[in-house]
Amino acid sequence: MKPFYQDSYATIYLGDCREILPTLPKCDLCVTSPPYDDLRLYGNLNWDFPADAKALAERITSGGVVVWIVADQTVGGSETGSSMRQALYFRDVCGLLLYDTMIWNKGVPTTPTESRYYAVWEFMFVFSNGRPKTLNLLEDRPNVTVGSERQSITNIRKVKRDYTVSKNFVTKELGRRFNLWTINPYSESIDHPAIFPIRLATDHILSWSNPGELIIDPFMGSGTTLRAAKDLQRKSIGIEIEEKYAEIAAKRLAQEVLALK
Repeated sequence: MKPFYQDSYATIYLGDCREILPTLPKCDLCVTSPPYDDLRLYGNLNWDFPADAKALAERITSGGVVVWIVADQTVGGSETGSSMRQALYFRDVCGLLLYDTMIWNKGVPTTPTESRYYAVWEFMFVFSNGRPKTLNLLEDRPNVTVGSERQSITNIRKVKRDYTVSKNFVTKELGRRFNLWTINPYSESIDHPAIFPIRLATDHILSWSNPGELIIDPFMGSGTTLRAAKDLQRKSIGIEIEEKYAEIAAKRLAQEVLALK
């Protein structure tokens, strides 16, 4: 199939991911937010989750990872629970490990809700094809126990890789992140109904892949995952069924690669 857009790092295909995925090479990492419930539906998309999940799982390398960012719609006073059913489907039917259940805390309600607490988070399910082959776990969380006496940190000494104890004090200022990430969703102004911030994609790509590896987003939208992958010198493939969003992604990717810090 002829790409809709291609450069030295990124390739975009326009069409249905169920038809395109089987034609692609296996990928090391997928970072995606699919068209879940009615919160992510747009255009004339006819989403078939089981078929899409199986097609995606078959394209992940041994040790590869899928980051699946989803939430539930409230219908008739009840959350649908589709996110959890999807997670179990990937595990029980597709054979992937449910390696971690992470939370994206947006910090602000994107859709104010009546008669209940404001919803400010989404699931970030991390699936893996066997044990992940790449673990670049980010360590940028301020360690509130720096300078604390040894007696007050008895319970956390079990995770010795996060802490260095010298003369009865914790001395490592930055520790490993928790699996709840607080990232503002309004980082960019792009004409797409469900864009997620580039920092979210960037941090997952850093965590689960190395430069030169292949990243995929089968529900590409405006191309945030591909843009982040290109900035981080990873090759990427995106699939999008709506041409207007593929055009937006192509324009974003045509910009020069940002300098790595």
